[in-house]
Amino acid sequence: MVHGHKGFQFQNWARTYGCCPEMYYQPASVEEVREVLALARQQKKRVKVVGGGHSPSDIACTEGFMIHMGKMNRVLQVDKEKKQVTVEAGILLTELHPQLDKHGLALSNLGAVSDVTVAGVIGSGTHNTGIKHGILATQVVALTLMTADGAILECSESSHPEVFQAAQVHLGCLGVVLTVTLQCVPQFHLQETSFPSTLKEVLDNLDSHLKKSEYFRFLWFPHSENVSIIYQDHTNKPPSSSANWFWDYAFGFYLLEFLLWASTFLPCLVGWINRFFFWLLFNRKKENSDVSHKIFTYECRFKQHVQDWAIPREKTKEALLELKSMLEAHPKLVAHYPVEVRFTRGDNIPLSPCFQRDSCYMNIIMYRPYGKDVPRLDYWLAYETIMKKFEGRPHWAKAHNCTRKDFEKMYPAFPKFCAIREKLDPTGMFLNSYLEKVFY
Repeated sequence: MVHGHKGFQFQNWARTYGCCPEMYYQPASVEEVREVLALARQQKKRVKVVGGGHSPSDIACTEGFMIHMGKMNRVLQVDKEKKQVTVEAGILLTELHPQLDKHGLALSNLGAVSDVTVAGVIGSGTHNTGIKHGILATQVVALTLMTADGAILECSESSHPEVFQAAQVHLGCLGVVLTVTLQCVPQFHLQETSFPSTLKEVLDNLDSHLKKSEYFRFLWFPHSENVSIIYQDHTNKPPSSSANWFWDYAFGFYLLEFLLWASTFLPCLVGWINRFFFWLLFNRKKENSDVSHKIFTYECRFKQHVQDWAIPREKTKEALLELKSMLEAHPKLVAHYPVEVRFTRGDNIPLSPCFQRDSCYMNIIMYRPYGKDVPRLDYWLAYETIMKKFEGRPHWAKAHNCTRKDFEKMYPAFPKFCAIREKLDPTGMFLNSYLEKVFY
């Protein structure tokens, strides 16, 4: 019998959203998940499955039942020949990496954070960079889903293919994901090289950068011409690092937080801060190499508000220059560094922001120094306007102001996803206020 807790308070990692579910469950087996759903049907309650709680939006919030899958975190099967691994949905990527290491396997691409569950990573459309690589969900070859009525669907390209495609970016609204099978690759090491450049150089030579490095990204420092280019590529070099722990982490971190806090009283400081930190930390070439998952993931050191939209890749230059000239035209608008620009291969997943187009993700950020909110809404609105103008689609886990009308325009397969959702969850058991804005 699964026991729930009352009075649990959920908060996401950035502490930008929280909720008090009526009951909080941590099932340890498929049977216990089924029990919670039966109880929810009986009491007409809504259910929300939560992963690592990293999404900087309210996508995981509910006043009904909350299910945390942390006890269902085993590796169930490793197929060495196919290089595939089947895991329970609640496993954190931090728990998965050492297990894959043991078998000489790795995931070919990862996002920046690994304190996240496998089901959450795919459900929110998490991505990294590399024009040969799709979003993380494209590494999924099969999954099992428990629907609202307690039935289990085994989904893959060959079994329930339409549900499988939809469930790769499921937004937590199709059912409870129980297991996921991931396509791995042999374990590999990466060398990361970062070096300074200018916005003009990187935008004029975008195609050659994309060809030069498998996982290419760049950081632009708003209110300046400064850019840091980051290449990550396969290497046989032993692990090494040229980063200076004191400057890059300890001192740099505390100094930045203090200066950003000071800039809430003197917004004109922000441009100077961006340029100063570029000079301090990004103005020389740096190299480090390590096993792939250690290079892909890095510390998100600050509580922050984030927006991250995907636009067609060929519109990168135009959109970024428009963002730059918008900031120049409105000197009162401040933008923290960096604007992070990444590239992802197109796919056929109905609610993937990269659906049927190679994409550029443009990630903007506003930190919350010492938990203090910095005015950001004008910057947010201006950015969203530019992204919409260039046919952008927002990252599902990040904050955005879009509604069903927007999504119908953005996603050719939106009606198809809605039909699948309504069929699998006719009473809307897996909805919450975030998802109501999406579907109604």
